[in-house]
Amino acid sequence: MHFRRHTQNDSQAIVSLFTSVFAKSEGEAEGTLVGQLTKDLLEKTDEHDLYCFIAVDNEQIVGSICFSRLDFENGIESFILAPVAVHSDHQGKGIGQALINHGLSELKNRGVSIVLTYGDPGFYSKVGFQSISHETVKAPFTLSRPEGWLGQSLLGGSIETLSGKCTCVAALNDLKYW
Repeated sequence: MHFRRHTQNDSQAIVSLFTSVFAKSEGEAEGTLVGQLTKDLLEKTDEHDLYCFIAVDNEQIVGSICFSRLDFENGIESFILAPVAVHSDHQGKGIGQALINHGLSELKNRGVSIVLTYGDPGFYSKVGFQSISHETVKAPFTLSRPEGWLGQSLLGGSIETLSGKCTCVAALNDLKYW
């Protein structure tokens, strides 16, 4: 198993992975939704605003994660981790956690200060994310599940209040994802 940044040649396999994983776990509609989000992230996001990493086992992509830029008025270098998928046959083996840790390390090396995510606190706490309030860090939209708003500082401290408006990349700029 090895981890690497995606290439354009990986895009179709990554979209298929997200579509199938989410369809199997959450239903066809969710699979279609997350597959389209992933396609839009890969096709419509500037390469400086997106880091997508994959886990490869025997030349097959078995996991993928995407980090896209969040802009705050105070200019802190921030990204959001979303979406995340591990092939159904490979879940429960620590691949997702290892892939996220790889991605966080790569972002830290590139000078990113804060990474946020919106998901299951039980899972993301295993890789260093902690619950944060919407008052501390505003999301781009009102959150349907505020308990899933999580973050971590890659600089080793706590997350300071990030003031002002937060904007995300165009692919995530839709209330249906929040």
